[in-house]
Amino acid sequence: MKVQFSSVIGQQHLKNLLIQEVQSGKISHAQLFYGEPGYGALPLALAFVQYLFCENKRNDDSCGECHACKKVKDLQHPDLHFSFPVVQSIGKTSDVFISDWRKQVLDNPYFDLFEWTNRIDSKGRKPIISVEESKEILRKLSLKSFEGGFKVMLIWLADEMNDQCSNKLLKILEEPPSNTLFVLVAESPEKLLITIQSRTQKILVPRIDLDDLSSFLRFNFSKNSAQADSISAFSEGNFIKAKELAEENDLKQLHRERFIQLMRVCYKKDVIQMLAWAEEVSQDGKETQKLFIQYALHMFRQSLLQNYMGEEMIRASSEEKVFLKNFAPFITGKNIREFITLLDDTYYHLDRNANTKIMFTQLCFQTMRYIHLG
Repeated sequence: MKVQFSSVIGQQHLKNLLIQEVQSGKISHAQLFYGEPGYGALPLALAFVQYLFCENKRNDDSCGECHACKKVKDLQHPDLHFSFPVVQSIGKTSDVFISDWRKQVLDNPYFDLFEWTNRIDSKGRKPIISVEESKEILRKLSLKSFEGGFKVMLIWLADEMNDQCSNKLLKILEEPPSNTLFVLVAESPEKLLITIQSRTQKILVPRIDLDDLSSFLRFNFSKNSAQADSISAFSEGNFIKAKELAEENDLKQLHRERFIQLMRVCYKKDVIQMLAWAEEVSQDGKETQKLFIQYALHMFRQSLLQNYMGEEMIRASSEEKVFLKNFAPFITGKNIREFITLLDDTYYHLDRNANTKIMFTQLCFQTMRYIHLG
């Protein structure tokens, strides 16, 4: 795995800004990269750190070959420290899990808290960054730089710090030792203390441009243009979701078949089949159910695109295009808001462990109502 800018999917504008920051020598002592994990905040932060340490910087990237680059690539640079959420009943600080961390990042730097938790704890207990971790951070940053340059503390998912940890770090974030750089990566920066937010330079990492993501899928997952475009649109610029879909074509096919079935039985007002559909979907795991909701939203958006901008503007597989040709006319300004609200509400209640059988039964009956409004 490389940690150069060239290995980060898309985000060219941010790459240019970060390179200019290092070249100008005006580097903020605390930077907060935030956005969905699948957008690439962590890979971008790692590429930034490698560029900072690189001994032979190019205008567009680190060299990847010098001693410093190789050490960062292996996550073994003595002046680069990591902090991340850990399961307290197994170990209190990141050092206990550093081997797992290196394996995870080297395997795939696009990962979220769910994947990380599964790696370090078979019981799936919630990891946090605790006050014991803050003590280790302060200890490490009190040491002199091994190689005479910057000391970097990269805190992944800093929004998982508890209040005691956050308060311990306030002073050093405000007045860090010379040549000390904090790189914070967060998914929900609003969860950080306001006082921590105010001490950082914020870098919003947006969703990956769909063309960039589609191109990556074509070259790295052997997808044709239609498949890559469909997956990138469905995943909404999130590589974690796109990777799951690219590797699990059967799952995407299941969502497509279920969506088509739902629309057909609701259009026919076939109550018995609607109830059977709700019963079947309610047996799935929560993550599969959430992916189905996202897929349904994707198909409604593609329907609107086809209606108002033509078939050439939609991002769909050949099978989806065949279905959309007949289905899209039923999605109009008269019902699209209702459908989107319905699916958003369903997703919200899924996250809060609602009774799935009741919820998907309601989804069926509301869909039956809305599809006849078009």
